[in-house]
Formats: sequence, C-alpha cells, structure tokens
Amino acid sequence: MPTLYVTAPPEAAPDIARTLVEERLAACVNRVPCESTYRWDGEVTVDEREAVLLVKTSDERVAEAAARVADLHPHETPCIERFEPDAVADSFAAWIDDATAAE
Repeated sequence: MPTLYVTAPPEAAPDIARTLVEERLAACVNRVPCESTYRWDGEVTVDEREAVLLVKTSDERVAEAAARVADLHPHETPCIERFEPDAVADSFAAWIDDATAAE
C-alpha cells in the first residue's frame, strides 16, 4: 500500500484531500499542519505555513492520485513523494483496496 506525502498551502489542503477521497483515488487523507523551511528561486523561506497530506491509496490508483494532486495543487512545483511502507495491517490494506476500487 503506497502513501503519497504531499505538502500544500493550508487553504488548498482540504479541497485536495476531499477531491481525492470523493474520486476514490484515496481511501483517506490525513492533514497535519506544519511549518516549512525551504529554498526557492535562490531565497530561503522560513516558517512557511503548510499542511502535510498523507494520502492512503492503492497500488492501482497511486499514479492517478499523484497526477490529480499535481492538477489540483496551486504550486508550480508541488511536493509529491511516494512512500512504500514495509508493513501494513492486512485489514487496513483491504480497506484501502475497497475504498479506492473504481465504481
């Protein structure tokens, strides 16, 4: 079961999360507030408010979910990273597969 790690502006995060779940591209999206420090266009930005989105999806839908995040995201270069957990509870994996199954 892959998980997408995404950062987004706090005002965009709820819509991205809701769309992914409504479109069955994710079973669940956790939103966690954070502050980020990064370099962009040669400048260092400190304490930028963002939301971390942990997108729980299936192997079959992960590429489509990542593409949809890119479409919905307001940034030119959004942070979208794929993680492959070493172990996922069987019942949780089954729930993700069911929740992201195409209708």
